Amino acid sequence: MDGRTQPQRLDAAQLGAELGERATLVQFSSAFCQPCRATRRTLDEVAGMVDGVAHVEIDAESHLDLVRRLDITGTPTVLVLDAGGEVVRRASGQPRTVDVVAALGHAI
Repeated sequence: MDGRTQPQRLDAAQLGAELGERATLVQFSSAFCQPCRATRRTLDEVAGMVDGVAHVEIDAESHLDLVRRLDITGTPTVLVLDAGGEVVRRASGQPRTVDVVAALGHAI
């Protein structure tokens, strides 16, 4: 073994929402997180610009099992999934639009 972890894959049942046809932006948020609101706007904007991309927001406090499994340590955390639900990128903190678009390039 080379020490790398297995790819993480998520599906609609785990997310509580359908995956995008080409990619999915998964945002873990919490109720009083100010950067989460700005992240929501950014991801909604990008998902609206790129065909086949969905944005799914998950309340971290209500999904602690998923948070633990994915090692989410703070909000906002964004996961970029490819069409099959595999996590291809992840970032913590408020992303810039250009960075989200670039990350989608790895998923699509």
